[in-house]
Amino acid sequence: QVQLVESGGGLVQAGGSLRLSCVASGRTFSAGSMGWFRQAPGKEREFVAAIRWSGGTYADSVKGRFTISRDNAKNTVYLQMDSLIPEDTAVYYCAARVGGTSQQQRQYNYWGQGTQVTVSS
Repeated sequence: QVQLVESGGGLVQAGGSLRLSCVASGRTFSAGSMGWFRQAPGKEREFVAAIRWSGGTYADSVKGRFTISRDNAKNTVYLQMDSLIPEDTAVYYCAARVGGTSQQQRQYNYWGQGTQVTVSS
């Protein structure tokens, strides 16, 4: 049984920062990819960032503001979010898959329950 558990969400003012964490248990994903997606109220879930070995790929809307990283020893992926704007308000989901990174949520096999991020203006 694979579980992904997100944490670190909360309420922050515009311009502030948050760091999300996602811990994977039940299976190691050191050779796989992990990603972050988000779903704002009334909108479809969208890709945010993904990482396999190092570096990462990002949605245009977060590029330069968000940074994805991972610690394989802790089976954890992080999403550092800086210069937050109200449009970043959403439930953020962690996902994992075997193989390379993908921006397509259907390519991911495992999902967390999500953590709420709210950015006030």
